[in-house]
Amino acid sequence: MSSTTLAPVAAAGDTRGRGWRRYRSRTFYLFASPWIIGFVLLTLAPITYAFVVSLTNFDGVSPIWRFIGFRNYVEIITSDPGAWASLIRTIVFTIIVVPLSVAGGLALALLVNRRIRARGVVRAIFFVPSVVPVVAVAIMWRLIFNRDAGLLNLIIGWFGADKVTWLADPYAFYALIIMTLWGLGGGMIISLAALQDVPVELEEAARIDGAGNWRVIRHITIPMISPVLYFQVITGIISTLQMLVQPLLLAETSSIAASANVPQSSTLFMVEVYNEFFYNQRFGYGSAMLWIFFVFILLLTLGLQRLSKRFVFYQVAAGGDD
Repeated sequence: MSSTTLAPVAAAGDTRGRGWRRYRSRTFYLFASPWIIGFVLLTLAPITYAFVVSLTNFDGVSPIWRFIGFRNYVEIITSDPGAWASLIRTIVFTIIVVPLSVAGGLALALLVNRRIRARGVVRAIFFVPSVVPVVAVAIMWRLIFNRDAGLLNLIIGWFGADKVTWLADPYAFYALIIMTLWGLGGGMIISLAALQDVPVELEEAARIDGAGNWRVIRHITIPMISPVLYFQVITGIISTLQMLVQPLLLAETSSIAASANVPQSSTLFMVEVYNEFFYNQRFGYGSAMLWIFFVFILLLTLGLQRLSKRFVFYQVAAGGDD
């Protein structure tokens, strides 16, 4: 008698459970649908189209084109020294810029996190450069780097040094690095937010045990904010590898379309791709370069993800335990 009574109750509970799971599933897909639609239309479809174009000799203008298979990929890998040189130059640029950006942002965050006078004003001064439009930044630095009337050569002249042509080879590479590092304020704000979550008790306990400021920063502060620093490293690497506008704007050209006038020392990989697309009109070849670059960045990110397990400290373990 009891089994015949409990069975309908259990069946009704299962029905309500399935109904609740379907409701949650539909709600999830309803709210996620804008992102899913945007990803398909704005990311997945263009990537797929670029791969199809990379298998052709399409020049971007002529309706007559033909399928050539992986010939573009073979040419890039085996007989394009310009592509390899620009890739190596981009990697060197990233190796220099990203550590300096993250370390500089952390140093500024530690500075403005101290109890100093007019702390809010100091924070704003450091942060403002990171919100200035990149075109305005490039124009400002072109004036500073100007050989005859630039501020930088004026300062160098005070010490008796000769004028430097900053916007030509080989100094254009260093000028690009200086201009990129000018926007440290963005990293400073992220690191500053992370510093607010570092338990004060840990730092005070270390100082009571005799640790100096450097040892506290090295053994407590940096490990506690390591996930935020790792995030800055990953996003910094990806954005630096894909840098395109800054070298074009910093070059002494009358038009951004004249990208061939970019000095060789500041011709990063994306500038090389830009030249193939809009200067040489080789859309298929440029698409193949983008796909090779996409795979390179993907493998690099996955490798850093595996290495991060050794250097990044998370307060909450994967199982949810503290």
